[in-house]
Amino acid sequence: MDALMESRPRGAGTAAPVAAAPAAPPAMDREFVERNQIVERYLSGRLPPRGALEFERFCASHPDLLDALGLPARVHAGLRLLEAGGKPEPWAEKKRPVWEKPPVLISFAVLVVVLLIAATALALQVGERGAKIASLEKRMAEQPLSPATSTRTIKLVPARGGPTKTPAVIVGAGSVQFADFKVDLAWSKFTNFRVTIDREDQGRVAVLHNIEKDSNGHLRFAFNTSAFGPGNYDLTFQGLSWRGEPVAQAWATIGVQR
Repeated sequence: MDALMESRPRGAGTAAPVAAAPAAPPAMDREFVERNQIVERYLSGRLPPRGALEFERFCASHPDLLDALGLPARVHAGLRLLEAGGKPEPWAEKKRPVWEKPPVLISFAVLVVVLLIAATALALQVGERGAKIASLEKRMAEQPLSPATSTRTIKLVPARGGPTKTPAVIVGAGSVQFADFKVDLAWSKFTNFRVTIDREDQGRVAVLHNIEKDSNGHLRFAFNTSAFGPGNYDLTFQGLSWRGEPVAQAWATIGVQR
């Protein structure tokens, strides 16, 4: 403290100055504390570190002085001001952001673990599915057609009003057949036709170009039933003009079984 750190002034004279011994700091008592406003300077942080340390030691050995100086009342008044201003107490724990609270951190950690497990399981499923698809594609590429054990001649009367969804005939049931189709298009003015074959809900399977009607007005084509997977197939018959332009004439649906 400033008062405790002061020393006596040197005397003036022509003789060589003699260093004076440092004066002993004055004894600290209530009068000294009040006279030098030690409490106010301590609370405001204006007391030098050495003086603050000595004042703390004095208060530790004279706790009754704190009550005599009215320090508890000052502290309570300061706390009331903090409360009125909406400020937390100095010792109060600071509010943490929501994401730093333990329940939120635990929930986030659990969510991360669950997502990692789900991602790992999904990756394994995709890998297994990819391996199965590759195996099936390899089998389809390597597997030859099964030989037909019989030939079945089928006369097919297609619909003229538009595409159909109900199979007009089922082929391949029980054994591999060679299905020989005779499609009745005698009523059509076209001689040459294009036939498209689409597997329902999947895509186009084949396109047969420039097929000519026979003398009976039948359009003929045949296939091995083992060449087609099980399911329904939509057939579209288009007549070809002299310019080669297709014109829809008739439709039919056939089913293939294994």
